[in-house]
Order: sequence, then structure tokens, then C-alpha cells
Amino acid sequence: MSIICGIPLLECVYCLACARWAWKRCLHTAGHDSETWGLATAEEFEPVPRLCRYILAVYEDDLRHPLWEPPGGYGMKPDGLILKRTYEDTRGTAPPYILYLDHDHADIVIAVRGLNLAKESDYAVLMDNKLGKRKIDGGYVHNGLLKAAGWVLDAECDILKELVDQYPNYTLTFAGHSLGSGVAAMLALVAVLHHDKLGNIDRRRIRCYAVAPARCMSLNLAVRYADVINSVVLQDDFLPRTSTPLEDIFKSLFCLPCLLCLRCMRDTCIPDEKMIKDPRRLYAPGRLYHIVERKLFRLGRFPPVVRTAVPVDGRFEHIVLSCNAISDHSIIWIEREAQKAMDVSFQSLSIKLIFSGQFSQTISCFIFLACWLLGGSICCSESGKLLLIRKGC
Repeated sequence: MSIICGIPLLECVYCLACARWAWKRCLHTAGHDSETWGLATAEEFEPVPRLCRYILAVYEDDLRHPLWEPPGGYGMKPDGLILKRTYEDTRGTAPPYILYLDHDHADIVIAVRGLNLAKESDYAVLMDNKLGKRKIDGGYVHNGLLKAAGWVLDAECDILKELVDQYPNYTLTFAGHSLGSGVAAMLALVAVLHHDKLGNIDRRRIRCYAVAPARCMSLNLAVRYADVINSVVLQDDFLPRTSTPLEDIFKSLFCLPCLLCLRCMRDTCIPDEKMIKDPRRLYAPGRLYHIVERKLFRLGRFPPVVRTAVPVDGRFEHIVLSCNAISDHSIIWIEREAQKAMDVSFQSLSIKLIFSGQFSQTISCFIFLACWLLGGSICCSESGKLLLIRKGC
């Protein structure tokens, strides 16, 4: 057609389509995914940096003589470490994890490490799944992650039940990163469904923090368990954004940038409404916390802002073409930025308290001045409010 007409029509259409795709994708930043969300409070986000350090502690051979501790340490007391399971203990059925009794925060914590690129057993857990293979509680989940979580719960249910009964005011927290985040989310789900194994623990005492979460449950389950499961995503992290099955992602790990670009092109051509119609499609679980620290056309990192929501119309449906898409998946970076976000929140709170105190003092001065000018007196009511009483009234 191009030759007959003498005009390269097909080539022009192709170039325009490519230009539209490049324009749309290159201007899509991580901040767009959560721009309508509310801001997280310091109180609700407080456990995140602490649990990130607990997850990092799983990588240590001896907690009393740490080799890889972050600045400020892990914040853990070695005597509180109840047990530590390695690959030899789990026989490859689940990634390594620790059980830690945190008296300072009234918490019983199971922390699960992320993917070990040198362990075939971790890949076996990821690849044990197909779309719609495993259904539970009216929704779909990742089969391999659910089996790993079931193994952990069966192995530790006795000691967990003992701790839950011994410390009735303590919460039971499951935390994990990457592969471990999926296991932790499945642990929370199974613990809620089979609470009789843990001494009929109340649902409100169970919580989960999935750091750099894998897509491991269908949307209806993700929303229904938002009061229990919390997912933490740093800026451009690729894993919560790609709907590619986990088994395909890590099969292509050594050509991951190519896979992400191809998936990005595919997602651009499919409407969001069509993608979320499939009930078998898996999503990042629970309530989402998005740490945003970079802005479009800006260099460097800004003070991180944490946004939160429980989306019901899709969750991180588009991959961000960014050189930080892989580095933002690192637990070390997530811990640092989460701690920075907490520091920024506390600084902002302190400034607000200082200004509110100064404002109250200013108002008080005006009240006393008005009282003096009117020749009245001031007394305090039972409710603590100041009352202006004029003479002769």
C-alpha cells in the first residue's frame, strides 16, 4: 500500500503508535499510582522499619555477632529469639524464618526472608502455580506460597499457641520480603481461617506486613483481608506491578529488563477494566502503603511520603519504566526509606506541636488583654474553658 500510494502510510501509523506508547509510558511515574490516596499516619506506619530490620536479621548466622546489621542495629534482643529455621530445617519447603518475642512492642513476630537466587527450592515454590490453580475462602491464591505457609504453620503451631496463650495482650505478626512477603500473607490468611490451631486467637490480634509484596491473592481476598494484611511498596518496585506469573518472572530473571519492557508494551494496549475482570488474577494483598521519594523531571531523592489506601479497582496495574524498578525491590533500601519517612513524620508532628503551643499562648495573651481592657476577670469552668466575666454582670 505504501508503494502504490507513494506515501509510507503504514510506516507513519507505526511510528505514531510507537511515539504514543513511548509518551504514555515514559510520563507514567510511580506517583500516579497513588496520587489520590490519603497520607499514612506515623502511628500506623511505625512497625514497618522495625519489621524490615527483623527481616534483615534472618540473614544473620549469629544475632549476637551480626555481620550485616544496618546503621543503628537490628533493635533486637538476642534473648528474645525463640527459634531460627534454615533451609536444612525446612527442607526447601519454605524459605528460612525466625520467631522473635518482642517484649518492647508486645509482639510475637515470624519474619521470613526473601528469595535466594542460589536456591532451587525457592524457585520450586514460585513455580508451583498456574492461574486459577488454588481456590480458598471464595478467592484464588498462589498455590506454592500457600503450601509453604501451611508447612510453617503446621511446624510452629504448638509453640505459637503456647506464646499466644502465655501473652494474651501480644499481637501475632507475620512479616516477609519478596518471596517471604507472599509466605507471610498466606500465613496471615491461614491463621485467620484456622484460628483454632492457635488457641482461637482473635482476628484483631493477627496482622501481616508484606514488604515488596508478590501478587499472591485475588482482588476479593486482598480487599477482605485489608484489616489484617498490609503491603509496603517502595516507589517503582517491579514485583507488585507485573501481572506476569511469578514463575515466569524468575525463569527470565537474567533478562528481567527485557521481560518488563515487553510486559509494559502489552499492558499499555489492554484497558484496565478488561484486566481486572478476571477473578483469577492475583494482586498485592491487603492495605497498600506506597513510599514515594522521587518526582518526575526532578533529580535526587526527596523526603519520602507514605500514601495508603485499600484500592478496589486495580492495584499497581502498570510497570514503571525506571532504572530504579529493580533496586527499589531491595529490603535494604526499603528499610532506609521507611525509617526516613518515620523521621520526617515525627519532625512534622513536633513542628505542629510547637506551633500549636505558640498559637495557644498567643490566644491566651489576647484573652487576658481583652479582659483587662473590659475591666473584667477570668475564671476557669469545670470543662477547662476560660470564661470572661465582666464586672456588674
